Amino acid sequence: MTIHEATLSRRSLLKAGAGLAIGVYIAGGGKAFAQAAPAASGVNIAPNTFLTIDADNTVTVLCKHIEFGQGPLTGMATLVAEELDADWSQMRADHAPSNPALFKNLAFGVQGTGGSSAIANSYEQMRKVGAAARAMLVSAAAEQWKVPALEITVNAGVIRHPSGKEGRFGAFAAAAMRQPAPADPKLKDPSQFKLIGKEGVVKRLDSAIKSNGTAEFTLDINEPDMLTVVIARSPKFGGTVASFDAAAARAVAGVVDVKQVQTGVAVYAKGFWPAKTARDRLKITWDDGKAETRGTPQLLSEFRSLSKTPGKTVRQEGDVEAAVARGGRLIEAEYVFPYLAHAAMEPLNGFIKWEGATASARFGCQFPTPDHAAIAKVLGIGIDKVQLQTILAGGSFGRRAQQTMHVAVELAEVAKAIGPGKAIKLVWTREDDMLGGYYRPFSIHRMRGVVRDGKIEAWSDTIVCQSIMKGSPFEAMSMKDGLDSTAYEGSHEIPYEVANFRCDLHQADVGVPVLWWRSVGHTHTGYAVEAFVDELLEAAGKDPVEGRLALMGRKPRHAGVLRAVAERADWKNAKLAPGRARGVAVVESFNTFVAQVVELSMEKEGPRVHKVWCAVDCGVAVNPDIIRAQIEGGIGFALGHILYAEQPLDAGRPLAANFNTYRSLRIDEMPEVDVTIVASTEKPSGVGEPGVPPLGPAVANAMARLGVGRPRQLPIVRGASA
Repeated sequence: MTIHEATLSRRSLLKAGAGLAIGVYIAGGGKAFAQAAPAASGVNIAPNTFLTIDADNTVTVLCKHIEFGQGPLTGMATLVAEELDADWSQMRADHAPSNPALFKNLAFGVQGTGGSSAIANSYEQMRKVGAAARAMLVSAAAEQWKVPALEITVNAGVIRHPSGKEGRFGAFAAAAMRQPAPADPKLKDPSQFKLIGKEGVVKRLDSAIKSNGTAEFTLDINEPDMLTVVIARSPKFGGTVASFDAAAARAVAGVVDVKQVQTGVAVYAKGFWPAKTARDRLKITWDDGKAETRGTPQLLSEFRSLSKTPGKTVRQEGDVEAAVARGGRLIEAEYVFPYLAHAAMEPLNGFIKWEGATASARFGCQFPTPDHAAIAKVLGIGIDKVQLQTILAGGSFGRRAQQTMHVAVELAEVAKAIGPGKAIKLVWTREDDMLGGYYRPFSIHRMRGVVRDGKIEAWSDTIVCQSIMKGSPFEAMSMKDGLDSTAYEGSHEIPYEVANFRCDLHQADVGVPVLWWRSVGHTHTGYAVEAFVDELLEAAGKDPVEGRLALMGRKPRHAGVLRAVAERADWKNAKLAPGRARGVAVVESFNTFVAQVVELSMEKEGPRVHKVWCAVDCGVAVNPDIIRAQIEGGIGFALGHILYAEQPLDAGRPLAANFNTYRSLRIDEMPEVDVTIVASTEKPSGVGEPGVPPLGPAVANAMARLGVGRPRQLPIVRGASA
């Protein structure tokens, strides 16, 4: 039985009314379920929504966040198990179906994963789910044993009474389902934690199935009579189909149909290879009348010209121009950041079956709520007639969280174009994914600073960047005064005290679709801020660590991780081998504070990073092992992109189509990584993205200390290929 079949089997059992579990909450599902309906406050802690307990005592947590490697299945299960007092060996996890009323992200108000918010928005909620379930199990046991509930204890999945009576969860699940759910169950004091924050105790729940091949990803779906669909899209963004000839494509064995859809020409076939072979034989004339035709050199020239004029003010304190006029050493720097693809291991894809009046879809869906609505709209049916199930995905880095829902729309359109009754799997090839846009935006930072008498007197940052949110359904949420906050986050509120400060923005319009990319705006603002402050401190004759700390009087958590990483790396006393140097950077993103020290040397191709020390303050560390893994992965991800990656445009056409031209970090280039998790009692914050931003500027600052120059334009190794 596959994971998906097991999931369907369990859910079918629950819907059939079996009394062996604290089941999934179903609106209107009967009195037993209604007693545990979501709280009126809008924060759902009903056990009947989030977990099932089977007769064999296994506890399955339904996770409202997608698992694509960052660990929420394990994280949500840890939070529940801690308060439930379950034994970790009995814990399981699965994705929740699309239902924002039950499974919304409390940070967004819709069901979705992003912004490193999974643990942050779920920490108290999921603990309360576990605490409520525990209380219901205890009440059921007390009722059966006819003893006071206060005399009952729960430990490692066993319910006990001093009289000697004991039982496991499965024996009381049916009766517990009939107990009223406490509205505000008492949570443990952190001193009582047995799982949260403990290293080596909690093993990831998804590791085994990913290792033995039983995990189901969208690419694994292979249903009877399923058609695989690939689409020929314009090589230029904004191009449309003028005409096409499909005769040669239709002649390929296995091809069932060819249809024009909104995004291009879709080929339907009995398998991927005939679909791709046929697509390659299509003869298409493209209309580029509304396409983006500028190349990277032209965009750079236009952005550079804009950056030399003031943009719209984001934040201003003091008077930068007056500070410049008073004299001192004026430092100017321009930082250029290229378009970057997400390049996740699993390209985009999706599965759907439209039956006319109803539809069901499943894929690695990062934002179920807007995707669900988009599918329903395209098919012209009510959202309640569409079932959407999230399954595992092979990475995202922001690519699956689309502000335009374009993959969900395309999935529904290819189903609609061929008609109901067909099982459809839409597949993007690696080349489709790399050339298909939705990149990290191209941007420039033009910096000016004044150093006088060993002190930073002025700082200005003019940013030119394309908006991710403009024109999207998310515009109202993230646009402030007409400006996209994702373009300047991290630049407008730096951690350093500078009396005369200005940050302004030019929001450039380009026809290249752009999207969130791992750490979003911080991926470029972190570099600009940390490379520039290092340069100013150098001009002021200050040590990079001590100089930063002197400016962080109002930023104790920034200072805390900086001190921690400096101590761990022995910044003051380390004896470096000849030809090596170190650089440092500290960046806050998504309310997580990360400082990194890099040690590197220079080789013929470029810098060789030997070791990275990292300190992270993410509040309460729920799963330390996963935190370390995410930080290590973020460092490797960042290093490869800082050194080698870019998506250049030639007359509007992206050039890097696969990993042979979009250079990634090789395994022998991965540095040793030392991660220190700073103890904290603050609420948990995310770790999926914050490991990325400090790495680039730490590398740049180490290069400057080595005397080879601080890179102004990324990637550091231009024109690299595999």
